[in-house]
Amino acid sequence: MARHELTNRLKSEAARLGFDAVGIAPAVAPPGYPNFLKWLQAGQAAGMEYMSRNQAARAHPSSILEDVRSVVMVSLVYGRRGSEKIPATSTLGKVARYARGGDYHLLMWRKLEALLEWLRAESPGVAGRAIADTAPLLERDFARLAGLGWIGKNTMLIDRTLGSFTFLGALLVDNELEYDAPHDADHCGSCTLCLDLCPTQAFTGPYQLDARRCISYWTIEHRGLLGDPEASELGEWVFGCDVCQDVCPWNRKAPEGRESELNARPEWTNPDLIEWLSRDSSQWRTVLKGTALRRAKRSGLVRNAALVLGARRLAEALQPLAALLDDQDEDPVVRASAAWALGQIGTEPAQAALYRHRDDRDSLVHDAVARAQGAAKPGAPK
Repeated sequence: MARHELTNRLKSEAARLGFDAVGIAPAVAPPGYPNFLKWLQAGQAAGMEYMSRNQAARAHPSSILEDVRSVVMVSLVYGRRGSEKIPATSTLGKVARYARGGDYHLLMWRKLEALLEWLRAESPGVAGRAIADTAPLLERDFARLAGLGWIGKNTMLIDRTLGSFTFLGALLVDNELEYDAPHDADHCGSCTLCLDLCPTQAFTGPYQLDARRCISYWTIEHRGLLGDPEASELGEWVFGCDVCQDVCPWNRKAPEGRESELNARPEWTNPDLIEWLSRDSSQWRTVLKGTALRRAKRSGLVRNAALVLGARRLAEALQPLAALLDDQDEDPVVRASAAWALGQIGTEPAQAALYRHRDDRDSLVHDAVARAQGAAKPGAPK
C-alpha cells in the first residue's frame, strides 16, 4: 500500500477510535531537548528525580523503539467548562479537570493499542509501541512537529480549535509514514494571563515553569510534608491546578470532551474535604481505583485536604484533624499535616489537641507539633 494512502487511512481510523486530532512527525531528536536539559540543570524539576534519571532517553525516541521511523501523535479533549471559585468558608476543594473522571492512561492505552493492531493488519510485520504519558518521550515537542499545535507560554500544547485541555498520546512505529508540517506559528501573541494569574508565580518567564513553585507539583508529585509557605498557598486545590489553562483565551470557545469515561464524577469535582480526612486506607484504595488520583496516594490527598482546611481556619475541620492525631493515623505525613492545620486554626481546642501530642514518638510528627504550637494564632475560626 502506498505511503500516502496508508497514512490517510491511519488518520481516519484514529478519528473513528475517538481521537480529536492526529498528526505524524518523523522520529528525530526533539528540538526542545536542550531546553529540557537546562530546566533540569536549573533544579526546576523539583523532586521529580525520574526526569533526571531518564534525561538521556528523552534525547531521541529510538530509546523507546529501536528502529522507530514515525511518531503518530494523537490528542483527546477532556472535561467540561466551569471553574467557579470555592468560598474560603467552604469545606469543599478542587481537583484538576483531567482527574475528575476515569484514568486517562487506561483509555488512551486502549485506543492506541487498537490503532496499532489496525496498522499491523494493514502493514504486516510493523513494530510499534503505544505511549500515554508513560515513557521518556517529549510528547509536546512531537505534537508540535506533527502539526497539532504550539507550545504556549504556560508550557501546554495549544490548538486554536481544541484549546489545551487535551490528553496527548503517541504511537511509535518503524514504518515511514507521510509526515505533517510542523506547527511553527505561536498564537500567544502579547497575552500573559497565564503568567500573571498563576497563584504562586510559578512561571519564571514565558515558556518557563519552575515546578518548585507549582501547585500541581506540590499536590501530586511531592512526597512527604510541604513547607509552611507552600502549605498555605494551595488555595482551593487538593490535586493539581488548572488556573493557567482556565484563564487562557484559547480555551474560551474550545469544545468539551466527548468521552463518557472521562466525564467528571461528582465525588471528584468539588470533594468534601472533611470526608477525605475521615476515610481509612481501605476506603481510599476503593475510591481511587481506576482514577488518576492514585498518583498522589492517600498520603498526599489527605495531607492536601488537611492543609487546605487548616489554611481556611474552619471550625468544622478541628475535630477530624484532631482525630488524625488522637487516633494515631498510620501515616506520619498525615499526622504532621494535621498538626500544621491545627496550628493555623489556633483556637484553644486546637492548641489542646497539639499539646496532647507534644511528646509524639515519631520525630516528624513531634517536630511538626512543636512548630505548630509556636505558630498558633489564637482567634475564632471561620
